[in-house]
Amino acid sequence: MVAEPILAIPPFPGARPPRFASRAEPAANSPNPDVLLEALARHRVGGCYWGRQRELPESPFALDATAARASSDTVVWGEDDDPWHLLAQATSATVNENDPRGLLAVAAGLPVTVVDEDGSTRAAGDKDIAHWMATGLTGWHYADPFKGTPMDVVEAIALCGLWRRLIDSNRRIHSVLGIAYWKKPTVTPLLWAGTKIPYGRTLDDLPEGGAVAIWRARLTAAQERALERGNPPVIEIEDGFIRSAGLGADCVPPLSIIADASGPHFAPGTPSELETLLQEGNFPPELLARARALREAIIAGGLSKYETGGTEALPRYGGAGRHVLVPGQVEDDRAVTSGGALASNLELLRRARAEVGPEAYLIYKPHPDVLAGHRRGMIPEREVAALADRVETGSPMAALIAMVDELHVNSSLAGFEALMRGKQVTVHGVPFYAGWGLTTDRGPVPPRRTARRTLDALVAAALLVYPRYLDPETGLPCPAEVLVERLSGQQVRLDRGARAVIAVRRLAGRTNRLLRQYK
Repeated sequence: MVAEPILAIPPFPGARPPRFASRAEPAANSPNPDVLLEALARHRVGGCYWGRQRELPESPFALDATAARASSDTVVWGEDDDPWHLLAQATSATVNENDPRGLLAVAAGLPVTVVDEDGSTRAAGDKDIAHWMATGLTGWHYADPFKGTPMDVVEAIALCGLWRRLIDSNRRIHSVLGIAYWKKPTVTPLLWAGTKIPYGRTLDDLPEGGAVAIWRARLTAAQERALERGNPPVIEIEDGFIRSAGLGADCVPPLSIIADASGPHFAPGTPSELETLLQEGNFPPELLARARALREAIIAGGLSKYETGGTEALPRYGGAGRHVLVPGQVEDDRAVTSGGALASNLELLRRARAEVGPEAYLIYKPHPDVLAGHRRGMIPEREVAALADRVETGSPMAALIAMVDELHVNSSLAGFEALMRGKQVTVHGVPFYAGWGLTTDRGPVPPRRTARRTLDALVAAALLVYPRYLDPETGLPCPAEVLVERLSGQQVRLDRGARAVIAVRRLAGRTNRLLRQYK
């Protein structure tokens, strides 16, 4: 058997990963073997951990990586099997002396039988474990696939663990519906579970425990009817909160998505996974420290959901007085129509002016999708002029938030972005960030939101734990910090096809705006 590292990057669709491991002598300061065995078992990585999870016998069985075929009490350990699925139910394992999968069996706590080159068998001992450790794990130099910098073996195990958790969360997905073609290149790796993504699969053969992942706004009428008839478990897919360097309405593909099996985070009628996390979750100090550092990086990079480069300071247009920003939304967006939010941007603007009074300098910023001509939500100029001191269409959201003193929002993500920047936020709808003691709430916040959360806990839940991220450089799922670094101060490269689609969408938006003027 040719020596290969036991840790590997899963073959995510469309990924362009660099070399992850290079052969080297085991480092003199390698971690204690017991620490590494515990880490492998905790993260359930090593071998083909993205592999198939086949149905196994209910009766006790031994696992054999040397056998050609199974028997009544033996299951063959294939190289394309998820080893941890097998090890969790096996009573013992048999491997060849040079097969580093023996290390996984030891990590899983199973008795291991070794088959030597001459065919003799014996119980695995300390020398075997040391051999497998050196040839499969510690005898390699690992490189961070996102930065190209060295990483130690514990960090490599943890990164594989991130990919493992993503893959496991996708294994129950039986069908994926409603994903626009231009989103698929970036959404596919984030929904991948080791096999081809089941786009458009019918629900007729939905297995027990299976679920349907949907982008509800893009479902056809036939798909809606099929979901109503079958009533399967549904996983709602939406854009993440750090999405891209461009608009979804311009067909810029998302680099972050949310997959919520409890419901969309913007619909307060039932608790989403994000709300449950904020209400019941535990936020250890190291997670809060990550959240604090991520928040600082987002601010330094001038990032918002769709924009980059918002670092240049804006003038105080109204002088030294109080400045209030009111961001508009897409009026037929589900975040507005799903309950709790005001129905129109005009009503939001009226309420904001009534509350802040005539002395405040009020800035209205239309939603970029509305401004681009793709979506509903424009306010007639005469009515805007009667309420707002300024209509801002060009400045990045991050720079505007940095300049003003406070925001009045409906359910806009701009309220969350303002909280991250230390601003006062008055909320007239019921977004995910309302009701935790950080905002002034004017909307009908559900009484079940009783926990009081710090800003770092809110950021940890909303940006570190809840979403999924894709690195635009390698095509690999990545931690939030990687995408923030990619987006900060630079444009993400798009291929020629994507650029053509964006150009067509922008032309369509300009046409829509002109047509509305003459209606």
